[in-house]
Amino acid sequence: MQILINQIPHEIPDRSTVSDALSIYQAKPPFAAALNLNFLPKVKYTQTILKENDELEVISPVTGG
Repeated sequence: MQILINQIPHEIPDRSTVSDALSIYQAKPPFAAALNLNFLPKVKYTQTILKENDELEVISPVTGG
């Protein structure tokens, strides 16, 4: 199935979780994740099953001033 990760299409296996998608994307901590524009707590990454056309945003902190 296809989902968007940071607005880029990715093919992932059916019934993949957010955690699976983050591994495929090779997300490097620290980061936060939003699924379909809703913040997703880290404890839900392994429980949340993705659906076709879901949009996952991986957000890294920005430092500086």
